[in-house]
Amino acid sequence: MSTTRDEILKVLKTLLRPEQFRDYCPNGMQVEGKEQVQRVVTGVTACQALIDRAIEEKADLLLVHHGYFWKGESESISGIKKKRVEALLKHNISLLAYHLPLDVHPEYGNNAALGRLLGFKATGDLGKQNNNSIGLTGELETPLSGSEFVSLLEQRLGRQPLHIEGEAKPIRTVAWCTGAAQNFIELAQQAGVDAYVTGEASEQTVHFARETGMHFFAAGHHATERYGVQAVADYLASKLDIEHQFIDIDNPV
Repeated sequence: MSTTRDEILKVLKTLLRPEQFRDYCPNGMQVEGKEQVQRVVTGVTACQALIDRAIEEKADLLLVHHGYFWKGESESISGIKKKRVEALLKHNISLLAYHLPLDVHPEYGNNAALGRLLGFKATGDLGKQNNNSIGLTGELETPLSGSEFVSLLEQRLGRQPLHIEGEAKPIRTVAWCTGAAQNFIELAQQAGVDAYVTGEASEQTVHFARETGMHFFAAGHHATERYGVQAVADYLASKLDIEHQFIDIDNPV
């Protein structure tokens, strides 16, 4: 019950098409481990806690959304980066990371997966990059008040979102983009939706929401991006002879 690391990379290259993206980090294999893979562990961010759990679970490969080697950070493998990479190499665990390709995939991406979880009916794109939607617009099956929408997010995501209240009318249409996409609120406003959902908020986001009358919800960077990597790993498990385990390292941001 196993496959090869190269076969996994081949399937992910076909599925996610990382070569199409100008990203903030390298997509694909970031640390090379053993060639034969039986157990895959997934998580949002390749932090030390996730690596330690992957070691405990005897993972052969770690697949994440947030890996290493981001633009603008030090190129030196020292400090916590050294400790993380050292642990992966010592236990011969490969690290695969996909950032924008995992956000925007129309079926297995973070945005698509979050929309399904929240019960949104996708109706369009929220901006484009290389013919890939950087966010989505959609409709609610049943219109909700602002407080009811908060309850929906809290119930499905397991955390209370930040809510900047908009106009006192039912929320019928929504735009969303996971992670740190608060600046796309202007695209949401141009799309004419009643509410915008993302992971984080900036100081100016609050004023923009208040002055346009649009509901704004910051539901957590981590909380909104837990689902794409699981969907992709489930796809891998259906195609290849491997085991998959998602490990959620809690993060309030």
